[in-house]
Order: sequence, then structure tokens, then C-alpha cells
Amino acid sequence: MQLKPQDFLVALKLVAWGDQRWTYARLAQELGLSASEAHACVKRGLQAGLLAQNYQALDSAQAALAVQEPTAIYRVARQKRSRVAATSSQVAQGQLATADNPVRPHSKQLAEFALHGARYAFAADKTPSTIGVPTSHSAPAFAGVFAPGSEDYVWPHPNGTVRGVGVEPLHPSVPFAAMQDARLYEMLALFDAIRVGRARERGMALERLQALIDPAAPKKVKGPMYG
Repeated sequence: MQLKPQDFLVALKLVAWGDQRWTYARLAQELGLSASEAHACVKRGLQAGLLAQNYQALDSAQAALAVQEPTAIYRVARQKRSRVAATSSQVAQGQLATADNPVRPHSKQLAEFALHGARYAFAADKTPSTIGVPTSHSAPAFAGVFAPGSEDYVWPHPNGTVRGVGVEPLHPSVPFAAMQDARLYEMLALFDAIRVGRARERGMALERLQALIDPAAPKKVKGPMYG
């Protein structure tokens, strides 16, 4: 099994969606992929450890139902109807959104790959100055973060609005996918900052991208520590 750039793109899209319910058809549509390719990406993501099977929410619902139903025979007869009612109620309240999703991002391992492996697995190719969609530190999410005069980077695209050094995107569908989802756009631009940015830009991108993918990760302590 060889991990492909679109597999990483799919994993980042699932991070961007968070606990939203999704379908393979929607995943494919918003990323500019075919449905069969979306399925293949998820399969490879599972094999690589970037994604994980999503059992936790359903297991919790089943455990709660088992406690509520006192008699085994009665439970068998009523379990299916009760489970549907409980699941529908929880989904309506946004408490069980992920139960309908087959997989979820493996936050820790995906963050580790994004920060320390992906830039080597999917190295960036630069092109001459061109018109395109801003990426890296030039993306809209980072307006005002870096000093004026920094060289702009763009994904070459005929409908782009900015001229800058061209950076071949992670996957050809990236400019389209980024325009559909601001959170995904931010993560893809951060990834490009890691791939092509200067030291300061890479440092900021590493910190921000980890916070987006794995919010539970320990934060680095800045400055000296004293006993």
C-alpha cells in the first residue's frame, strides 16, 4: 500500500468537518474526486493509521440501552426500535453525529504525519511566477500575520486573482476543494508553509496545524522555565 496525496487531502477534510455527519458522495463532491476514489482514499488512510474506525459513539449508545433494558428477552424484542429512537434523538441534538460516520481522523498520528512526514512524502515543486490562488503565508487566513513584502505563493489556476511564485498543490483538486471550505483551505495553506516557507513561517505553521488537527496535544512551553 502506497499512500497518495489525495489520501492526506481526505484526512484533512475530515478534520475540517469535525463531528459533522458526512457521506462518501458528499466527500467526493467537495474534494473534486470520484466516489470510488473517495472510498479508496479512506481505505488507504485506515491502513496507514491516519484514520480510525469510528465505533465509540455507537458503543456508548448500545451500553446505555443495555443498562436501561432489565430483561434479556425483552431487550432483544425492543432493542432495535429503542436504538433507532435514541440515536435519532441524539443526532437531532448533535450528540451522536459521528455515530453515522464510518471513520474519523486519528488525530495524534495524522498530526505527526502532517508535521514531520508529509512534506517529504509530498514534496513541493515550484513554478515560475504565475496567476493563481494564494497559499502558504499568502492565504487570506494569514493576512496581517507576516510583514509586507514577503514573496507571494499561489496554486496555479486560471481563475486565480494573485500573481506569485507557483506551488504545485498537494493534489490537482486542491484549489477547488479549498474554495469550498475555509477550514480546509487554512490547513492546506499551513501545510504549504511547512513545505515552502521560511523558518519563521514554518514555525508558525507547525504550531497552528497541530492545534487544528490534534487540539489535545500538549502545547510547547515558550521561553525558559525556572524551578
